[in-house]
Amino acid sequence: MTGKTLYDKLWDDHLVSENTDGSALLYIDRHLLHEVTSPQAFEGLRLAGRKPWRIDTNLATPDHNVQTTDRSGGVDSIVDPISRIQVKTLDENCDSFGITEFKMNDPRQGIVHVVGPEQGATLPGMTVVCGDSHTATHGAFAALAHGIGTSEVEHVLATQCLIAKKMKNMLVRVNGTLVRVSPPRMWCYILSALLVRQGVQVTRLSLGVRRFVVSQWKGV
Repeated sequence: MTGKTLYDKLWDDHLVSENTDGSALLYIDRHLLHEVTSPQAFEGLRLAGRKPWRIDTNLATPDHNVQTTDRSGGVDSIVDPISRIQVKTLDENCDSFGITEFKMNDPRQGIVHVVGPEQGATLPGMTVVCGDSHTATHGAFAALAHGIGTSEVEHVLATQCLIAKKMKNMLVRVNGTLVRVSPPRMWCYILSALLVRQGVQVTRLSLGVRRFVVSQWKGV
């Protein structure tokens, strides 16, 4: 038996089922929600007569359309009408479905990808999804994190599972003695740039540092 990467372990621990074509169902531990990609998902639940499968795994906060200056006027003080509607709709949906939300004037409110780790909603070993492309940053906390689309937001709300295909693993070794102290993240940037130039889609990059820099790239 060969050794497993952290990605392999998290995948295997959360795998519900897998088809012969490689498509699989992953159980999701934490679903983060915000006001931009959730309205259609909640409306889809209503039209289908469904409820969230596990309410306690969801955490919401408005973060795309709230002002960073004076908030004393609450949601009604948001100038842009579309932004105001989106924030109000999130409040209404969370109240209706019983989902925990850090609302606009809640002291815990913030950027959703900061709120998750800050409030202990993102933890090592979890699968984490959010309808936002920056969700992969939760991987820094040893979580398997995916940015998902609105239809997937609805699917996770209804089933607590995500349809996905497992990514491939490729080990990249950088051998030699470091001339100076280099932050591990710099090697991620360098490797990403080199791979992208060759037409490779880099979807997940992690690394470990011993005597030499050893990095793990996982791509398609």
